[in-house]
Amino acid sequence: MSRLTELIAQAKAKDPSLGAELEKEIRTLANRRSFGLNFERHRPESVELPGRPIRKGDKVRILPPRGETKKGDQRLWKVLAIRREGGQRIADLATIYEAEAEQAAVATDDLVVVAEFKDYIYPGLISTGKVERGGDKPFHTVINGENFHALEALTFSHRGKIDVIYIDPPYNTRDKDWKYNNDYVNKDDLYRHSKWLAFMERRLKVANELLNPNGSVLIVTIDEKEYLRLGLLLEQTFPDARIQMVSISVNPAAASRAGSFGRTDEFAFFVMNGVSPSRLPLSREWVSSKGRTHTGKPRWDLLRRSGSGASRKDSPGCFYPIYVDKNSGGFVKVGEPLQPGISVPEAIDGTLAILPIRKDKSEGRWMMTPEELKRRMAEGRVRVALSKKKGTAVIYYLADGEYKKIQSGDFIVTGRDVDGSMIFEEADEGGGDVVAVPSSQWRISSHDSTQYGTRLLSSILPKRKFPFPKSLYAVEDCLRFFVYSNKNAVILDFFSGSGTTAHAVMRLNRQDGGRRQCISVTNNEVAADEHAALRKDGFRPGDGAWEKWGICDYITKPRIAAAITGKTPDGKDIEGDYKFTDEFPMAKGFEENAEFFTLTYETPIAVSHNRAFERVAPLLWMRAGSEGKRIDGLPANGWAVAHTYGLLTDLDMAGPFCAAVAAAVGIRVAFIVTDDERRFQAVARQLPKGVDPVRLYESYLTNFRFSMGR
Repeated sequence: MSRLTELIAQAKAKDPSLGAELEKEIRTLANRRSFGLNFERHRPESVELPGRPIRKGDKVRILPPRGETKKGDQRLWKVLAIRREGGQRIADLATIYEAEAEQAAVATDDLVVVAEFKDYIYPGLISTGKVERGGDKPFHTVINGENFHALEALTFSHRGKIDVIYIDPPYNTRDKDWKYNNDYVNKDDLYRHSKWLAFMERRLKVANELLNPNGSVLIVTIDEKEYLRLGLLLEQTFPDARIQMVSISVNPAAASRAGSFGRTDEFAFFVMNGVSPSRLPLSREWVSSKGRTHTGKPRWDLLRRSGSGASRKDSPGCFYPIYVDKNSGGFVKVGEPLQPGISVPEAIDGTLAILPIRKDKSEGRWMMTPEELKRRMAEGRVRVALSKKKGTAVIYYLADGEYKKIQSGDFIVTGRDVDGSMIFEEADEGGGDVVAVPSSQWRISSHDSTQYGTRLLSSILPKRKFPFPKSLYAVEDCLRFFVYSNKNAVILDFFSGSGTTAHAVMRLNRQDGGRRQCISVTNNEVAADEHAALRKDGFRPGDGAWEKWGICDYITKPRIAAAITGKTPDGKDIEGDYKFTDEFPMAKGFEENAEFFTLTYETPIAVSHNRAFERVAPLLWMRAGSEGKRIDGLPANGWAVAHTYGLLTDLDMAGPFCAAVAAAVGIRVAFIVTDDERRFQAVARQLPKGVDPVRLYESYLTNFRFSMGR
């Protein structure tokens, strides 16, 4: 519709009456929409690739002159040819998407390659550094690149392998600082909500391909600006998942807003695919003993039914007396259902005959028949609360769900009470903690984003500012409910910002000796207030003096490196301590490994002819688990075996290669370079059971020819 709006405006300019008629008819069609979330799938965003060499056939933009602060020519051009002229590389260009193509000849230094999201890409990765303190642990990885393209790259290495995705996408609040792809959704755009949805949908569709189909969760945080639309989008994109929204207090002081209530919270959607939040040892701050809120102990429910179907006439067989000893409170007898018209049970000396009489004195009913009640009594699932002073008693029972918690070992049964009911203690998992799943309202002091987001980050990266970083402990808690029992979980954050998710994963690993790994994706966007000053000084994206201020190079990578080493970028010990679950000095760092990469764009010809192997190599390593040694170059003897994978480039060496794979421990994948499917299958049959054979480069090229999200 946004494109139609533009065309109608052009038609009105030439013929007002025709334009008005077209507008009327299109408005009628627009009202005939199906039920659900409707939005325009706008022409996808495009991303500039500064530093990428200009090639014939590329789409490019012409950059403004150095020193110019205004936005340059936004039209797209196609490179028809590249030639040398006076020592310079000159590109012959023609505009695209215009009725009459304009021609131009421009120095390649004044051009930037543009990738549109409908274009197929063939990605690679270049390592830009690493930190190693974790021994043989898997590497956390940070990818500097456009996140849609990085997600597509991961469809080759991690399709169906991601256990948790945690993202904190742009909230579409019109703030400019560090706003992702700021030029795509502009503050005055009438289609800003629609464009935001299109922006998110493209990424969520690819993310869905990465999630483990046997059990995984997507966690998305958002504020009130887009939570309604996001909720509907998630329902449409993940129709088979269970979705729940949690409110998290992130600013107890409340951010004041003119004409509105002060904002204290944000929302987190949990999109659960075959998984549920684990019951965890939680501090008392998470639970309440009031009402029916879960306290972390098995809950005894009232045996007398409440709500609908709660009267005697609804179930006459459940109106019977339960006899309780007046002194001890023990059960004496379960009577038979009273006959119609009889409301007074037979008296038994020394007992109270308890009937299901409701508060308004009307006759109610018990939750179960006498036979079922006796069975549960034998299991210790029924108890009495006796009031000798009042001469009354109340009967409680354990529902099936609560009983399962005891059977699973969350609570230890230590004996039976006088009424035969179970006496139990909490399993010893953390002192005064309770074992529970909390409610959907999280009012936890450690989730304060000012104290444990902004201030914590300033301790790690002194004098470096990043707006609105998440509380480290809030992210940690969101993840913990789903990775507590999975110490090898793979977590992805493709809006990684300051790197809080990777930091939280390292915290979780330290707490239980886990080997979880995090993949962080962010671009290297420069903060809005830096743009004009850098351009005025004659710098452009791609220049070293520009890129060093980008979010990835200036914030994300230094934060993750500092968290591991325990030292600031200046080499000083980080001041302060980590709090809550695991308290220790931040200067101790973490025994973890991390490597940093930049996304590259290859040509299929270069890939298939082995000329791009060094850039494809990290993707092979990541596919095999991001562990240990990587094969970074083509092996001279035709094959090589690393810690978790092998590479065969000369099929005449298949024998020794397969023997080496069989002799090695922990090999998961064997990459075999060949154009011949029959020879590939012949080698695959020689590999040990459990080793996944992958044909290069057919597997790589096919994956991206049929890439998702387009």
